[in-house]
Amino acid sequence: QVQLVESGGGSVQAGGSLRLSCAASGSIWSINAMGWYRQAPGKQRELVAVIARGGSTNYADSVKGRFTISRDNAKNTVYLQMNSLKPEDTAVYYCNMRITTRGSTYFTDDDYWGQGTQVTVSS
Repeated sequence: QVQLVESGGGSVQAGGSLRLSCAASGSIWSINAMGWYRQAPGKQRELVAVIARGGSTNYADSVKGRFTISRDNAKNTVYLQMNSLKPEDTAVYYCNMRITTRGSTYFTDDDYWGQGTQVTVSS
């Protein structure tokens, strides 16, 4: 059993900052990529940022220069520092991790998702 728990969402005014956290727990062998996605009302879920186990990162064009993704492998945690927030950043943010678990006889890779946290940016 693996569980991802998010924290850090909330409401801010445009130009403000928020920091999201997502911690994984359970029968984890290793965690590969970690990422953040978001879904605004009436829109499809979109990738915000992703970080590989080695630390390389990729960002959506819309957040480059404003958001920073980071990870703490010892804590099985991924962070998203969001600065210079805009109203169009308003969405539910979900963390995602590619996690390897070990069963009695083999290893399994699966995608796991957090429960989602609301970020609201007012103008």
